[in-house]
Amino acid sequence: FSIYTQEEFAARFLSEMIVPAGVKQSVDNHVSIPNAAVDWSTQGKVSRVKNQGQCGSCWSFSATGVAESWALFSGKSWDLSEQQLVDCSASYGNHGCNGGWPSNALNYVKANGLTTESSYPYVAQTRTCAKQGGEFHISQVLSVSGCNGLLTGISSRPLSITVDATNWSQYRSGVFNNCGTGINHAVLLVGTDATGVWKVKNSWGTGWGESGFIRLAAGNTCGICAYGGVYVA
Repeated sequence: FSIYTQEEFAARFLSEMIVPAGVKQSVDNHVSIPNAAVDWSTQGKVSRVKNQGQCGSCWSFSATGVAESWALFSGKSWDLSEQQLVDCSASYGNHGCNGGWPSNALNYVKANGLTTESSYPYVAQTRTCAKQGGEFHISQVLSVSGCNGLLTGISSRPLSITVDATNWSQYRSGVFNNCGTGINHAVLLVGTDATGVWKVKNSWGTGWGESGFIRLAAGNTCGICAYGGVYVA
């Protein structure tokens, strides 16, 4: 990402996050400290790190990430199709490579099912829908709100979340806190340490950050708590 200016980076790899009607911001004034660590990525409950390329489809990767994690808790391994969500979920409020929202994508999966990556490969472009639905199904799309909701939720499962990733391009390692709160990226929350530092799975490949992950300072760093988190059942 070093070859891009901040403006070029944002234009290529970040996207407009289209907040669904009825979804409100909620950030706690007093955030609890967990005093216990959890990292689902080291316990076999988080699927592989993927790469969205130059397409504002982060919302689809966040959605498949939380769905694939839910499957892993059931002892099943799925590699789900982000491209199908990019191409086929417009009627649920998404706009392909021009942005969307994870819960909109998951509502599509709830209603239609979702196919696999091998059946509907990712091409990092918005195309005409080639196939609706598939063999993977969920029955519920559920949410938690605020930082304390994220801390409670992550103790049981990974969560689909949204953040401000404007300054993430040069991140390599460590605990990051150099960011604002203007939401422009969707990712997967996979853990927290005993001091409240968040661990997040991104969709920019394993060559970025800590093998595709980033750690964020405790609290509402990068707006992580603003819209809470989403999970499935």
